[in-house]
Amino acid sequence: MTEENTPGPTPEAGEAGKPIGVDELLERVREGLDRVGPERAFREAAEGALLVDTRYAALRDRDGLIPGALVVERNELEWRLDPQGSHRAPEAVGHDLRVVVICNEGYASSLAAESLRRLGLHRATDLIGGFQAWRAAGLPVETGPPVDG
Repeated sequence: MTEENTPGPTPEAGEAGKPIGVDELLERVREGLDRVGPERAFREAAEGALLVDTRYAALRDRDGLIPGALVVERNELEWRLDPQGSHRAPEAVGHDLRVVVICNEGYASSLAAESLRRLGLHRATDLIGGFQAWRAAGLPVETGPPVDG
């Protein structure tokens, strides 16, 4: 690799520009987020925050959906939530939108919220404990018809 192809320092780099592991990255990302618990997310949604469920289809099918949450799989998140994007969801109305990203257990959602912040969605955050914490708190969940087995 030539010197001109060597990547420069990034926010993800540790001391002396060395790469960091995902656990440290997650810790650093979470320091900049105002993460919310299930009850607060529920209240914020009632006040206009957009809940965004990034779980993959098998988990949604198995566990159900949060009523009113926008379902956007993780690989489409930035394209669907960028208020300036040509593929944005109708709910992506501006950079001031409060977005609460929800994954299954509250790990991937932190990284996703940070990515949205880099797009200018400065109020993006995530749900502590993810969908599993929402369900454990007894908050509303829509489930499909039972599957005969």
